[in-house]
Amino acid sequence: MGTPQRLLDDERLAASSVVANNAMNRERGLAGVNSYARELGFDPVDALLAVRLRPGSRAGWLDLCCGRGRALIEGSRRLRDAGALDRVEMVGLDLVDAFDPVPAGGPTLVEGAIAQWAPHRAFDLITCVHGLHYVGDVLGALTRAAGWLTPAGRLVADFDAAAVRRPDGSPAGRRLTAALRAAGFDHDARRRRISRTGGAEVRLPYAYLGADDRAGPNYTGQPAVHSHYRELPAGTS
Repeated sequence: MGTPQRLLDDERLAASSVVANNAMNRERGLAGVNSYARELGFDPVDALLAVRLRPGSRAGWLDLCCGRGRALIEGSRRLRDAGALDRVEMVGLDLVDAFDPVPAGGPTLVEGAIAQWAPHRAFDLITCVHGLHYVGDVLGALTRAAGWLTPAGRLVADFDAAAVRRPDGSPAGRRLTAALRAAGFDHDARRRRISRTGGAEVRLPYAYLGADDRAGPNYTGQPAVHSHYRELPAGTS
């Protein structure tokens, strides 16, 4: 298999029609048929209400690639109805500023890229529903998110390991999933889901080369991105 004709850097990838026009998570709500609860396998609000808090502290939920922010907004309404809105801080990050109106006391929605943004706090829950399919340095996004978790915090994201490619375009394969597990991530190949518990500074033995927006449809049926890496020698991650 030959080397791809071109790989895009972050700036050119953000302008790609595949990324700019993707609607994978724009309309998704918190519960129901097309929802976070269905995609993640649990209800984020229930998970947040179960967090044990120190006096005076607030649980934190960060939603990466949050789309319009609907799940967060619906979550804030549920928390208000439960009398627990003051116990949770919610933040949504998306590359495109196309957010729904936020009610008083609702989430903070931020336009930005995972690679450049940094949070002001650690989070008890970090989610990314089908957003990593459009991120160039997907492994860098995972390692950054790992560092944003509280000691008992949980990261859960949709992750297509087949989209991580070697310089010649072939899939990174089992060496990638072994490296992820060695770094503390749990990879569910059947559900195409990645998770971890507990914040840490994580390194993976891969150097990012760029992204290919001509990969075509992935397992969701929607056009997605392939992320290309050079594997580093052991001990140089």
